[in-house]
Amino acid sequence: MKKLSLTILLLLTVVLLAACGNNNNNAGGKNSAAESSAAPTEGAAAAAEQNSLEAIKASGKLRIGTEGTYAPFTFHDASGKLTGFDVEIAEEVAKRLGVKAEFFETQWDGIFAGMDAKRFDVIFNEVSITDERKVKYDFSDPYIVSKAVLIVGEKNEDIKTFADLKGKKAGQSMTSNLSDIARKNGAEIVATDGFNQAIDLLTSGRIDATVNDGLSYLDLKKQKPDVKIKVVDEIAEGSQSAAVFLKGNDELVAAVNEALAAMKSDGSYLKISEKYFGADVSK
Repeated sequence: MKKLSLTILLLLTVVLLAACGNNNNNAGGKNSAAESSAAPTEGAAAAAEQNSLEAIKASGKLRIGTEGTYAPFTFHDASGKLTGFDVEIAEEVAKRLGVKAEFFETQWDGIFAGMDAKRFDVIFNEVSITDERKVKYDFSDPYIVSKAVLIVGEKNEDIKTFADLKGKKAGQSMTSNLSDIARKNGAEIVATDGFNQAIDLLTSGRIDATVNDGLSYLDLKKQKPDVKIKVVDEIAEGSQSAAVFLKGNDELVAAVNEALAAMKSDGSYLKISEKYFGADVSK
């Protein structure tokens, strides 16, 4: 009886050991499965670490955020085609990167949110370089310089410098920092809705001057060369604008800078600039 009990006990031990062995094998199988499933994850991580320039070249497209409603920088022409200074600059940059420009039209209020969501790789939209923006984003080398200019009627000989604004009527948008320049020089501020209204008031003789954006002036003179106004003074230090990127895309920023430099060197930039402004707006 004892021998039988011992035999049964030995058999039970063998069964238990076999069961444990099977459990260990199953556990090993789960780990293998986890490792198999982890392999694609590691591959995806490696792909994510691929720098943006490589990813863009692999896709064959440079995704560009722009407004499409901000002439002459980005707008639709009479045929409905997206065009403009920034659009043509971006297209030329993409060409030199060896990819196609793909535009994503976005309202200004949402353009940075679109960048944050990675809907596009870069913004070309006359975006001013500011210290606040530089905290979160990287910029290309500046390719637009906009200076505040003093605009008067063509026959006006009384106002030749900003200091001559004292006691004169200046048409200014109340939300623009340009009005501060006029105010600091002693001008009487006449509120306007923007550049176009200020020019209308100026040409009709209801104001004496306006301190406004030099690029807007160049655009107007390009479109309407006979308009009876002139620039008599300008602020030496201008506002610089550039392409915008999410931080961490150093290779892409460097490639865009290289493309912009080449465009300026071979005359491509100047050709586009003169088409829209009749001048070189990079300086």
